[in-house]
Amino acid sequence: MHIEYKTQKDLPCKELYQLFLAVGWAEEDKTTPEMIDNFNIGFINSTFVFSAWAGERLVGCVRVLSDLHFRSIIYDLAVLPEFQSMGIGKELVQKCINMCNGSEWLVQTDMAKGFYEKIGFRENEDYFLTMPCKWFG
Repeated sequence: MHIEYKTQKDLPCKELYQLFLAVGWAEEDKTTPEMIDNFNIGFINSTFVFSAWAGERLVGCVRVLSDLHFRSIIYDLAVLPEFQSMGIGKELVQKCINMCNGSEWLVQTDMAKGFYEKIGFRENEDYFLTMPCKWFG
């Protein structure tokens, strides 16, 4: 199967929402039409975005916030379950790293910790404090 990788930030909201539903990051009963209509705002306002497409179907995505030199943070790496274990996630992350080679890379995850460790990430002892988002709190 041919996968095409794109750099557009303005991903289609409904397709992005469906991807997040498929990986368990969105809940239909807690999602409003306003949320769906604005689902790509985080991507539009990111430093860069990569997406994976099988024909016209969005099958994966990732976004990064970065100062383009010292620190870069990966957010929202998602691949449809039926397309996982095909190297798509690894390719999306590699495309990110290539954009800021030499930057310190951060990712917050517990579900995909093993995935990130396999591609070179390691746990550190830094502490991050959070404040919940009004949309996903």
